[in-house]
Formats: sequence, C-alpha cells, structure tokens
Amino acid sequence: MIHRLELTELTTLLRSNPVVALLGARQIGKTTMAKLYAKKSRKEVLYLDLELESHYNRLLQDAESYLLKNKHKLVIIDEVQRMPRLFALLRALVDLERKPARILLLGSSSPHLIQGVSESLAGPIAYLDLGGINLIEAIKGKVKQDTLWLKGGFPIPLGMARNIDFTKWYTNLIKSYSERDLSELFGVEFSAVTIRNFWNMLAHSNGAIWNKENYSRSLGVSAPTVGRYLEYMEGAFLVTRLQPWFANTKKRLVKAPKIYIRDSGILHALARINQLDDLYGHPAVGASWEGFVIEQIRQLKPGHIDCYFYRSHQGTEADLVLVRGMKPIACIEIKLSTSPLLGKGFLHSIIDLKTKKNFIVIPQGDSYTAANEISICNLNEFLEKHLPKM
Repeated sequence: MIHRLELTELTTLLRSNPVVALLGARQIGKTTMAKLYAKKSRKEVLYLDLELESHYNRLLQDAESYLLKNKHKLVIIDEVQRMPRLFALLRALVDLERKPARILLLGSSSPHLIQGVSESLAGPIAYLDLGGINLIEAIKGKVKQDTLWLKGGFPIPLGMARNIDFTKWYTNLIKSYSERDLSELFGVEFSAVTIRNFWNMLAHSNGAIWNKENYSRSLGVSAPTVGRYLEYMEGAFLVTRLQPWFANTKKRLVKAPKIYIRDSGILHALARINQLDDLYGHPAVGASWEGFVIEQIRQLKPGHIDCYFYRSHQGTEADLVLVRGMKPIACIEIKLSTSPLLGKGFLHSIIDLKTKKNFIVIPQGDSYTAANEISICNLNEFLEKHLPKM
C-alpha cells in the first residue's frame, strides 16, 4: 500500500477540529485513509457508510438520539452527501460539546453544491481535498513516474499489472459516473449520452480555454446547461478550472479559464490510450503532460500559494503562475522535451509579471540554469526541492 501524505494532515486537522470533511472523487481512497486513521486513533470509532441501507436506516428515523448515544466515539460517516439534512444536526451537536475529533465526514461532492451544507456547518468544520496518488508518494512506493502518468492516481488501477485491466477499470468508472453517480451525487437528472459526449469533448480539448458556446453547439444544449455540467463535474472532483491571472497591464488578456481533466488515467481511458508508446505517439501527449504536472503542483503546493495561468492575445503565455496573496512569485513553463527551448512568450510573461523565481519543468534529466536565471528542472525535483520553498 502506498502511504498517503494527506494522512498526516488529516491527523493534524482532527486534533484541533470537532468536524473534518475528507473530500474527493469516488474510489480515490477516502475510506481507506479514514480506516487507517481509525486504527491509530485512541478513541473508539463508529463507521457508517450511507450507501449501505442498514447504516442509512440507523440515521433515518432519529439521528439525534443515535449520535448522542455515540458522542464519546469518533463517528465516521461515509458518502455523507446522501443525507444532506444531517449537516444542521451535526452543527447543533457539535455546539453542545465542542471537542476535537468528534466527526469525520467522507464525501464525493463539493459542499457548495449540496443545498445548505456551507451554511449549516460554517465554523466548526475543516476541509481536506484528497486527490489521486501524487508523484512523491508514488516514487516512495516504488512506482515510476511514467507509470503514474499513464495510469493516473486512483489506487486500484495504479496497482494493476496488466494495462488492459486498468483501462477496463477506468471505462467502468466513467460509465458509472455518466449513468448513475453524477445524478445521485447532486440530485439532478443527466442524460448519460450527453455527459459521456461532454467528457469526451473535454478530453479532446484538455487544457484548452473554456468556451461554453462551442460545447453548447456540439452537444445541442444551452450554454447555461453546459456551464452547469462543468460545475457538477468540477464538484465531483473530476475536472479542474485553472483561472487566468489578471495583471496590471495594458495588454489584452485571456479571461476565460483553462479546463483540465484532473486524473491522467481518466484522460487516457477517454482517449483510448493504455500503453506508454501510444501515449508518447499521441497528438495530445503534450496537453496530457501539462495537465499531469499542474495536478501534481496543485496537490503539493503550500496552502498560501494559488495557481493561475497567464496569456495575452499577443502571444505572451505562462502555463502556470504561482501567486502568494496578490503577488505573482513564479512563472512555470511545462515542457515534455528534456532539452527545452526558451520561448519569447514565456520570457515576456516573466517581464510582465516581474516574477523572481521562474522554471521550465521537464520529465527527467539534470537541472541547470538557462538564460535570464530560469531554472530547468525535472518534475520530481521541482516538487520536492523548489515548491515547498515558495
């Protein structure tokens, strides 16, 4: 089993908060992490999985009495979004006795998309987003970078020996989300065919500037409907929006976000890629590598750092801009080549944003400093050496 870095963060949050919500896509490893924590916990633990009818029914009739009876335990509630009315009750119970590590909630949807959750639990709750297995975890677990990139960060397919098996696993995951899971998570009826077509379009345009009118015309639905589709897929931790950074400049800037499929394994399953040779020969290999690197950085960056991209209509562009507060501190170019060339667009971004630390991140190879004090370094070195110091 690969050790997850978030387990340490989860432990820290539960030491100081009465309620912690561990959020992430289905099958990403939330339940495994919660049970690992429970094994180490000194408190007695009660685990409830609301996808099990017997567990759901325990809270259906008189959740207040049941939870009060078990208030001395750490109560873990899995797939908590299936019972939204619990949130107001949990707040009231926590207010009666505000002690650390009372409740651990596991959820597969963003709280702001569940009616009333943000208002009900504002204050006593801390959130932790669990992404896929990241590169630092993978390398410590003897998994190669190319393997993680090809198979993605979901623990089950990453551990599969045969490539055909991990592809089937992702195909079933995509089918499940399209036909059932998204509707169940958000209580909204979706057309499975439309969602699947939408997902395929996102894969084909991974890392492209979002234009909902183009999607609207292709899918035959309204632009607001397409916007909601994106919001729900983002809320299910399947895609991410990388917002543009607006600098104080006279240049005309791109103001729409870029959209990435968060997990490279899902992306490759949608593109029908299950071999490294096929990946390296695919037209979308550069966009796949870019999305993979951005997701690694998003997961491992310090909490005070935010991620953006920068692009002007004149061709000035940085794939990733790291911002502290309102100040850009680093421009990053992501290249698949191990001997990258410095582009004028990237150099102009550095001038526009006045960033002091600037990088070109490559897959592998030795680090060196290029012109204009730009550091060329491989992804693993950037994540372990440079990113924590931002």
